[in-house]
Amino acid sequence: MHAAALAPASYLAWQVAEVWRTGSDALGADPVAAIEHRTGLWALRLLLITLAITPVRQLTGQSVLLRFRRMLGLYAFFYASLHLAAYLVFDLGGYWAQIFEEIAKRPYITVGFTAWLLLVPLAVTSTLGWMRRLGRRWGQLHRLVYAVAVLAVLHFWWLVKSDVREPAVYAGIVAVLLGWRVFRRLSVRRTTAAR
Repeated sequence: MHAAALAPASYLAWQVAEVWRTGSDALGADPVAAIEHRTGLWALRLLLITLAITPVRQLTGQSVLLRFRRMLGLYAFFYASLHLAAYLVFDLGGYWAQIFEEIAKRPYITVGFTAWLLLVPLAVTSTLGWMRRLGRRWGQLHRLVYAVAVLAVLHFWWLVKSDVREPAVYAGIVAVLLGWRVFRRLSVRRTTAAR
């Protein structure tokens, strides 16, 4: 699982090294955009895979999948942090104080940065020690992941502007994953009320 989650970052690092060493066009005409786009996409993909584990477990009865949920969530945070770091280093040229101006000026950066900020407490509290300390509040806190998924898709949607087919696919996946949770919750309430 570690190897699979790190493969996109490893391949991207190899391409960056190729561009640096040989001046090739391994990352296309705009290497910075390629780095930002790929790290952002993998953050979103891993986030959605993390969200898909619960419905897949419920449908298949394979509780072993839960072992991978925390790790995949942390990898989603890793790629989101790489995405933000690439933006800070390459686009802002290290003038990090400028990010607050960018957040205020560009809505897609506002929602993307908000999504990353919401991921921070989820990553910090992902250990067993924090689970014990927070008790029931741990589950309540980690429901922030639903807001993160919506904000991440919105960030992508507003970023591409014209051709929204790809973000629309991710929006559909988020709608299905969150819709499943609403459906399950309503089903449990109906069953409980019927008793």
